[in-house]
Amino acid sequence: VSAGNGCGHTLLTPHSGTLSSKNYPGTYPNHTMCCWRLQASPGTSLLLAFGDLDLEPSEHCAHSSLLLTDPQSGTAYGPYCRNSVPSAPLLVTNSSTVTVLFNSTSHRSGRGLLLSYATSQHPGTHYTQEHIRYAERVWMGGNPNPPLTICFSVYCPAGCKDIHGDIWGNPKQGYRDTSVLCKAAIHAGVIADELGGQVTLSREKGITLYESTFANGLLSKRGSLSEKRLIFHKVYCLLSPACDDVLEVVAFNASSWWHEVDVLGQDRAWVAERAALSTTGHSWAAKPNTEAAWLELDLGTRRNVTGIITKGASEQHNYYVTSYRVSSSRDGKNWRPYRSSSGQEDKVFEGNADSQAEVSNTFIPPIITRYIR
Repeated sequence: VSAGNGCGHTLLTPHSGTLSSKNYPGTYPNHTMCCWRLQASPGTSLLLAFGDLDLEPSEHCAHSSLLLTDPQSGTAYGPYCRNSVPSAPLLVTNSSTVTVLFNSTSHRSGRGLLLSYATSQHPGTHYTQEHIRYAERVWMGGNPNPPLTICFSVYCPAGCKDIHGDIWGNPKQGYRDTSVLCKAAIHAGVIADELGGQVTLSREKGITLYESTFANGLLSKRGSLSEKRLIFHKVYCLLSPACDDVLEVVAFNASSWWHEVDVLGQDRAWVAERAALSTTGHSWAAKPNTEAAWLELDLGTRRNVTGIITKGASEQHNYYVTSYRVSSSRDGKNWRPYRSSSGQEDKVFEGNADSQAEVSNTFIPPIITRYIR
């Protein structure tokens, strides 16, 4: 839980989370306070990673400070500010409960703080370049002559999607090694932001150009040559190598379709069969002013569906879907909505912003089904 007027981006779960001060990475406001209470499962302990800590310096950090306390043992860590920083980027506690207190008074500068945590069941919380290098050193054991390709595994906390920082690249090419690691992992579809999770990746030789794509609610940037790049490996794809193949659609169905008569009096049928991604010209469209329109895909048999790619009608027809929900069925009669990790509400996927670009969204976990709407 969190309370106070100085809280920024916050996502807290029993397994991991991310929190920041208000306006981060812009200057944090004067005279604010935020108190976060981190609670893990009994019998586990919390590991905290300092992504950024930039509070204006003062004697004994009296003006702005970060203080961490363990209410079970009474142990305190800090107070921290710019002239009194943590001795290591990772803090290992012996408690399942930690209180994080941020205070500010009058000041002129400072980005504030960015902090993440995970439990002892999920060690290795990393998302900054310092944390990546730390993970590599641990994995390599101090080897002075590392191999060309370095493989390692880290744990990404929930809430990385909205932290500050850029990513360059895409799942097929890989990502510039200067990308924010866990943010790139969400873009690549190997973890869900609301859950976090363990990430397996390799650090390999860079490439000349990284193409920009929109995926899983994040837009990567177009990037130039880099010395190294990050490539993420999907655990479920390692178990099923064909899981990234394009699935064949046996039949399309829809709630309705648009019968258009253009200005020249020519008929154009926007029927469901034209919804295939590779179709040239116009696509499928529901009857105008239709509410709760749906498009249905029949895969012929039950398949392992790991994601969906959407695209607008075409360059000639500037129509596209900006957001959508997904339902699945094994028999075509009984439908189950795809829900967020909380299980309380249907998940809304971010769609397209124009009619040209392809946008992908990943299902974590995958859906085993025959029919998709």
